[in-house]
Amino acid sequence: MISALSPATERRIFKPAQLNALARDLLESNFSQIWLEGEISNLSRPASGHLYFSLKDASAQVRCAMFRNRAMLLSAPIKDGQLVLVRARVTLYEARGEYQLSVESIEPAGQGALQLAYERLKAKLDAEGLFATDRKRPLPRWLKRLGLITSPRGAAVHDVLSVLERRFPLLPVELWPVPVQGAEAAAEIRIALQAALASGRYDAILITRGGGSLEDLWPFNDEALVRLVASAPIPVISAIGHEVDFSLLDFAADLRAPTPSAAAELLSPDAGELQRRLNLLAQKLQQAMRGRLQSAAQRNDTALLRLQAVRPAQRLHNGSQQLQALRVRLQHAMQQRLLSPAQRLRLATHRLDRAGPQNRIALQRAGITALQQSLHRNLQRQLDRRIDRLKQAGIGLNALSPLATLARGYSILRDHDSRVILRPQQVRPGQSLNAQLSEGRLRLRVDPDE
Repeated sequence: MISALSPATERRIFKPAQLNALARDLLESNFSQIWLEGEISNLSRPASGHLYFSLKDASAQVRCAMFRNRAMLLSAPIKDGQLVLVRARVTLYEARGEYQLSVESIEPAGQGALQLAYERLKAKLDAEGLFATDRKRPLPRWLKRLGLITSPRGAAVHDVLSVLERRFPLLPVELWPVPVQGAEAAAEIRIALQAALASGRYDAILITRGGGSLEDLWPFNDEALVRLVASAPIPVISAIGHEVDFSLLDFAADLRAPTPSAAAELLSPDAGELQRRLNLLAQKLQQAMRGRLQSAAQRNDTALLRLQAVRPAQRLHNGSQQLQALRVRLQHAMQQRLLSPAQRLRLATHRLDRAGPQNRIALQRAGITALQQSLHRNLQRQLDRRIDRLKQAGIGLNALSPLATLARGYSILRDHDSRVILRPQQVRPGQSLNAQLSEGRLRLRVDPDE
């Protein structure tokens, strides 16, 4: 975009307004927004409410304009000689052809440097996916033990423990004391968090402290600490500062609470509500048990009635008689197997002579049954022998079948009258023949050269 004045346009004649407009487009499109640190000089406050000044360093300066709608948002008035950090757009005042900055915000240089570092690190970690919603772990429904990382002397630890004592005193809480402000705080918090995670004792870990300035909360913007929180195997909850305070640890944590007290509220069930829920569950359990007992009693009564209806004693007696009859039939069958037909006939006749009418009938029935079984076995043996002979005949027939010969790769040649070709003298050059194969037919023509 900087190459707008290319050799193709070197013969073009510009008017000042046209050149200034082009220069302004080039500046604004290539420097959409920048941060600039410098010293204020030549500050002017006209009645319009706009602010005009220069921002300089040891060797150069640039003119700046901050319009009324932006100037009204300043938290404190600015003055000449003040070192500031400004966020601005690079533009050009076309009426005079002067390049300048259109300032959107002004901060003291020290605080502004921290804010700039915060924004840069936030953008970097966000681009890596450390703040993505889909990687955050859900809190367990019921905590068995909570790890608390904070200062043992701050208001935050008192707020958290007071709320937990009121809402759910059964939750064990183990404090990991750390400094939450100062140059060594970030390292101490990392060490405590690593040790708490390595212990494997907790379902979740809460990191908290009270409010403060950006500089006070800076340990919770430590890159190594943020990465450790993002990679933790269990949920980590952050409650850093007041509701309007946001640290990078808040974005990486699985849950962010606006205050330490709010974090304790989120992590603990209400004991009163829990008691009411337990009472309701106990009532439902009693109703379910009564229902199951009533159903079991009804099933027991039904089973008793069915048992009385089937008369088990009578069924046992009938079964005993059937068993005795089967024994008799078995003995008779065993004897029949050992005797010749003539002996079996004489034995049956002798038994009929000696037996009473009812026993004779039973013996006759048993004899008939034995004869039927013997007949069935003989018929089955004859049928099996005939089937074997039929199979052997089929195998021999198949061996003599021309189809079996074709299946071995041979073919049968026929002319158009379906006569089988046995000798070369039966065909003439150019004659059409049919070849019968094992699977399908082929139409052939005799080579004229043969």
